[in-house]
Amino acid sequence: MEGRRAARERALELLYEAEAKDIAAGDVIDGLPVAPHPYARLLATGVDEHRDEIDGLVSKYAKGWALDRMPAVDRALLRLATYELVHHPNVPIAVVISEAVELASQFSTDDSSRFVNGVLSAIASRDG
Repeated sequence: MEGRRAARERALELLYEAEAKDIAAGDVIDGLPVAPHPYARLLATGVDEHRDEIDGLVSKYAKGWALDRMPAVDRALLRLATYELVHHPNVPIAVVISEAVELASQFSTDDSSRFVNGVLSAIASRDG
């Protein structure tokens, strides 16, 4: 699973860079001198392909937080993990949430890991 862990971290970086440059993650990937891990590519481009659905879920379950008011890392991480929860049911929910919380504690604010855990837990336990 170390490969997927590193791929998730790389996908987070790609999504963050794409948002900062206001371009698609696929365009960031296309401009790289070395292709990222295939799972990182899958995650980053999957977020792009399903952005409206993902943002709708994150907005619904991030009570009291508008997407544009969240720290950029949290927003990218929630999009990444939500994509994986919704579109990769073969990946255990606990793994997705645990790794997202770890990435939040590593790359974002002191409160981000609790926030990310709460939002993703709500999304994972939703009906439908």
